[in-house]
Amino acid sequence: MSEEEAMEIRSQMTPAAEAAARIVLEIPEEKMDAPTPCPDWDVRALLNHLIFWTSRGESAARKAPPAGPAEDHDFTAEPGWAERFAEQARRTAEAWQDPAAWEGNTSLTGNKEGMPAGFIGGIVLGECVLHGWDLAVAAGREPAFPEPVLRAAWEQVVSTAEISRQYGALGPEVAVPEDAPLLDRLLGMSGRDPYWKP
Repeated sequence: MSEEEAMEIRSQMTPAAEAAARIVLEIPEEKMDAPTPCPDWDVRALLNHLIFWTSRGESAARKAPPAGPAEDHDFTAEPGWAERFAEQARRTAEAWQDPAAWEGNTSLTGNKEGMPAGFIGGIVLGECVLHGWDLAVAAGREPAFPEPVLRAAWEQVVSTAEISRQYGALGPEVAVPEDAPLLDRLLGMSGRDPYWKP
């Protein structure tokens, strides 16, 4: 990832986190068991995934060991979980504003070798945008991501799609017309059907 790409992702981290938080805060209780574009996860499971890794995103930015509950913890069973996620998303985005967060290697899992910090920062942004969209469409809400956030996510996904597919983080690309809106092209590149319905 070039320094310019890293700067673009860094500049869009806060608006991406705010958009994801807004989506999470709007999810009605009756949609918790609804299906999502992620075949193995309903809304509750996807929320727990997003909450868990958003917290890990802050640790990664600070080059600190991960802390908190394990991945199988049900965060949504706790009172005020959506508001706590919104606060965590803000803290994670703030942590990535530190230029030191982008230097060297870091890890979301606590792996000592880690991966380039810019790659991890891109994953954190991508989680907000892609899983934010997943949750929005599953709950019948409008994702409403600002265009600059979508551009930064597009650059990140395009540059990392191949390696992400190797690790199983993205599914096979879904063909989308070249003149389709940027969000649709981003979703197709990430292995999602832009026209998915619950």
